[in-house]
Amino acid sequence: MKNRLMAGGAICTLALAAILVSGSAARVWAQELPANDYPTVARADYVYACMAVNGQTREILEKCSCSIDEIANILPYDQYEQAETLISVGLRGGENVAWTKIPEMQEKVKNLRRAQVEGELRCF
Repeated sequence: MKNRLMAGGAICTLALAAILVSGSAARVWAQELPANDYPTVARADYVYACMAVNGQTREILEKCSCSIDEIANILPYDQYEQAETLISVGLRGGENVAWTKIPEMQEKVKNLRRAQVEGELRCF
């Protein structure tokens, strides 16, 4: 019986070692992501909105996913986030959002629009 416990303990030790090694590998992989990699929630939000406009099919899911991947290849996430914020704030209208219309801010929105067009051309 003692031999069986030791054998079981060795298996548990090997399993624990495998988990620790794989966990370390996952951390190394996560650190090697490009600086412009988009958070999952940002990608999911884009795909959700894209599917709402284009249809709820598997084919559209793949096209929308491709599109956000292309945008991520073109535009770093911080620029994407800034442009999305400008668009969102600009939709409110009024005097309080006049700053979103200055050329520097509009250029950020234009860069996002160009990346979106490129994504549509490559994926749709």
